[in-house]
Amino acid sequence: MIQRFLFGLRPACPAGRPPCPAGRPADALNITFLFFLLMVTAAFYPRVGNALFLVLLYVSFIVVQVLLIRFRDRGRLLRFVYDLVFPTVSILVIFESLEKIVHNINPEDIDAVLIRMDYLIFGGHPTVMLEKITTPLLTDVMQIAYASYYFLPVTLGIVLKLRKEDASFDRALFLIMLCFYLSYVGYMLAPALGPRYTMNHLQNFDLQGLYVAGPVQELLNRLEGIKRDAFPSGHTAIALTVLYLAFRFERRLFLIFLPFVLALIFSTVYCRYHYVVDVIAGVVLAGIAITIGEKYYGWREKRNNTDY
Repeated sequence: MIQRFLFGLRPACPAGRPPCPAGRPADALNITFLFFLLMVTAAFYPRVGNALFLVLLYVSFIVVQVLLIRFRDRGRLLRFVYDLVFPTVSILVIFESLEKIVHNINPEDIDAVLIRMDYLIFGGHPTVMLEKITTPLLTDVMQIAYASYYFLPVTLGIVLKLRKEDASFDRALFLIMLCFYLSYVGYMLAPALGPRYTMNHLQNFDLQGLYVAGPVQELLNRLEGIKRDAFPSGHTAIALTVLYLAFRFERRLFLIFLPFVLALIFSTVYCRYHYVVDVIAGVVLAGIAITIGEKYYGWREKRNNTDY
């Protein structure tokens, strides 16, 4: 239904030329998820923090998305905002808004279950067991690897746009946004704080880096806050989805990303952000997002070929 609505928003094109494309699947996905959050906020209105603000926020983002679809070709700046800026801001702002939603609609954290699952698999607590190899230098490296998560999707998007691979960019944007939003649903269904909060009393010492780890960790704590976003590991899921897309569209970029992604996945547990079962769930989530996204695009391409 939303895709049909977006079809009606296609920009006007000069007479005699093929119809300009309507909104992308990523646009429909963004509007759909914003509408979903709007409905969740309305349903739990008395329990959600700053509910009126969230309603206005989500409605505003839907309106901006619609306007960008309609006027995206009215200049390079608007096109840049439509392609890269607004999707990135949407993902970040929606993530930030979860702090006012998740714990209020589902106050039962599942950390105890995740801790038990890790213990059953390893016969101990992985974050505690990793203290045997912990060094300040390794902590710096792992914290940098963990933070690289914020740059991987953006870097892929910029490279695809610079190479004018618009179809690949649109597909990548859809799969990445789908993975993000599925992980957000996971946080709502299974809220968890993560071992840095729940298992700190079992650790024999705090993580200490040489120069980088402390400032980066403090910055991330300020940016991310307490979202109960441990399960599934969005860092793992997004990193693997980006790695898959780089392998498909930009093999050189894949080779550059590969060591960062492997280090990033290890860092999620080493830096005490995630349980191992969070990482496993992140791998599964990446597989689900890629499968759904690719099947949807395959169906969409087949339908378009049939229409024309």
